[in-house]
Amino acid sequence: MPDTRVLECEEYVEQAYFFRIFRERVADNMPAQDILERLHEEVLSSTRLPFAIQFLAAELKHSGLLANGFARLPHYFTPFQAFVVQQAEDDKQKFSMPIALLVLEREAAYKADNPNKPGLYVYQFEAIARNKLGYSDGLIAMAADPHYDPDWSHYLDIVRRQVGVMDFGDLLYLRSELYERDQQRLKPDWTPTHRPLFGEKEGKIAKASRGRDPLYLFAALQRQLGYPEVPKQRQRDDVMTKLEQLQAKMRELETRLRLAEGELRGSVDLSQFGKPELLKDDEEK
Repeated sequence: MPDTRVLECEEYVEQAYFFRIFRERVADNMPAQDILERLHEEVLSSTRLPFAIQFLAAELKHSGLLANGFARLPHYFTPFQAFVVQQAEDDKQKFSMPIALLVLEREAAYKADNPNKPGLYVYQFEAIARNKLGYSDGLIAMAADPHYDPDWSHYLDIVRRQVGVMDFGDLLYLRSELYERDQQRLKPDWTPTHRPLFGEKEGKIAKASRGRDPLYLFAALQRQLGYPEVPKQRQRDDVMTKLEQLQAKMRELETRLRLAEGELRGSVDLSQFGKPELLKDDEEK
C-alpha cells in the first residue's frame, strides 16, 4: 500500500492552482515539458509542490510519461491522481488530458475545503464511471486515498467486486443510516454488521434513485448536498479538434525523440531524476 498521507490544506489549494494552470496552458498547445519547467516557480514556495513539479518535469523528460512521475511520488500524490493521468495518456482511452486535469483540479479544490468522505467517494466514482476509466483499477486506486479509513477501504473493495452486479444506488443505500432505521422499524431486534458510511439524506436520495441511471443519482447528490460536480467531456468532431489531436501527438513524438537522441549521445544522467530530498520519507533520509 503506498505511504500516502493527508496533506495540509495549503497543499491542496496549490495543487488545484497547479492543475488549473497546467490545463489552461495545455489547451493553448504549450508542450507539457515547457509548462512544467516554469510552473514550479509560480506556486507557493512554502509548500512541497514546487519540488514535486520539478520531479514531474524530470520524469516526463526521462520516460515521456507524466503518470510515471505521479506514481513515483506516493507520499505526495495519491494513486487516484496517478491513475487519472495514466488513463489520459493511454491512446486507447477517449479521455483527454485537459479533462483529466480538470477532474484533478476539482478534486484538489474539494479536499482543500473540509471534504467529507461520501462526497469524495461519489466524485471519484462518477469520474471513473462517466469517462469509462475502468472500475477495477480505479477503485483500487481510490481505496488507497488517505482520506478513507479502513472501514471505507473495505467498503470500496466490496463495491469493486459488486459493481455491475448490484445497482450503485443499492450499494449506497445499504450502507446508509436510512437503511439501518428502515431495518430496525421492520425488525426491532435487528443489529447492523457494519457501521453506516452515508447519512440519512444520502440514503433517501439513493433509495429514490434505485433502478435508474446512476448519473441521475450523482446529479441529485450534487443538487441536494453540494457534492462536487464531475466535468463532462464534450465530444467534438471538427477539423480544429483533429488538428489539435495531431499537434498533441507530434509534441509527444518530439519529446521521445529528444530523449532518444540524448541516450544515443550518452548525455542522459539518470541520477538527476532521483526523488527530491524534501519528498523522501524520514527513514530514507
